[in-house]
Amino acid sequence: MKGALFARYSRTHKSLRRLFLDEFADDVDAASSDGPDEATIGLGRAEQLYDKVFLEYGDDSVAQLGGVHLACEQASNVLTKVLEWGRLMAYLEQSTRYIAYDARLDGRYRYWREPQILDSPLGARYVAAMDALFDNYAAALPKVVDWARQTFPKEPGDSDFVWRQTIKAKACDAVRGMLPASSLSNVGIYGTGQAYEALLLRMRAHPLPEVRRYASMMLEELRLVIPSFLKRVDRQDRGGAWSAYIEERRERTAAMTAHLLGGEEPEPRPSVTLVDFDPEGEDKVLAAILYSASDLPEDQLAARVRALAPEERFALLDAYVGERGNRRHKPGRAFERTGYRFDVLADYGAFRDLQRHRLLTLDWQPLSARHGCTEPAAIDEAGALGDWRVVMDESAELYEQLIAGGLRDAAPYAVVMVSTMVWVLRSKTS
Repeated sequence: MKGALFARYSRTHKSLRRLFLDEFADDVDAASSDGPDEATIGLGRAEQLYDKVFLEYGDDSVAQLGGVHLACEQASNVLTKVLEWGRLMAYLEQSTRYIAYDARLDGRYRYWREPQILDSPLGARYVAAMDALFDNYAAALPKVVDWARQTFPKEPGDSDFVWRQTIKAKACDAVRGMLPASSLSNVGIYGTGQAYEALLLRMRAHPLPEVRRYASMMLEELRLVIPSFLKRVDRQDRGGAWSAYIEERRERTAAMTAHLLGGEEPEPRPSVTLVDFDPEGEDKVLAAILYSASDLPEDQLAARVRALAPEERFALLDAYVGERGNRRHKPGRAFERTGYRFDVLADYGAFRDLQRHRLLTLDWQPLSARHGCTEPAAIDEAGALGDWRVVMDESAELYEQLIAGGLRDAAPYAVVMVSTMVWVLRSKTS
């Protein structure tokens, strides 16, 4: 109702209070001793308005006016990356750095049992391999905890609680690379109706059953709170057609990519490669700094910047940036005028950390066991290298078996988080 009230607010001269009383408070029972029911005041009017503005007029902006907190539990680490794709939502994910995965719940380790895999000839092999990965993780964890206790003794000013938590975090951080992407996690999401609609349309077109199943569950829960925002999602002529478009484009693009690049092997590259930058970036940033403080057109400012002496350039940048006390002191949007594009080859754990910076342009290739993995020094020093290598070999073997068995989309579930993957990062300099 609040979203509908604001949608109507944009097309009237009335104050918000007057608008509510005139058009939305018709359900208030003034005679009720308990007062009005906040959940139903103006609900009928709101639904009528959304049917007209959102569905008939196609004014998507009204779906930005209502937000929901949604707890997404027991989602695989493959699914969490699908959930966290959107830029305009807020996410908080359960951390493998602070939570141990050595315990069983109801006799089972916490990993996703993908029906596509379980129903295939590789079903028993998958469960046995995943159990073995978690067994080795559980065997390595206490070894690394003992190593961390000896390596990081308690400081005089630390409490027992703080020290124990620090040791646990260091140990979990060291061994979390042994966990597969099938490991289950919880994700808290806050987003608007518009953001949820976009997310659900993508999820309904996804090739993995886990993702499509989760989309149905999310839609059911969200409709208890913001039903009007989500009316189009499963309408065949609206959301159905949009999801079909997404699915068809993905399949056609994959087929064309295989046709053009089939058989071509990746060339060796360093961990980080700068693949693109703007040679005129400095000039553009300086012009953008002047733009917001002047009344001159941008092309005139660009010409003036090109004639600046080096000391004038420095003085202008210094005036704009000043002394930054910490990373939250951000000078402004002028630095968005240029940027850098990096091709990154690093492990899945590092990707999960960087992927949180959603306002950057971040895209990635499918998680794979074919790019190798790293061995943290802490694992070797703790005497857990044997457990580590068993996990790496088992993960890579299972991944290849899933690929060979025609389960390419589901194969990333078998890949451990320390496996190297490839992604691209388009970074704005601010």
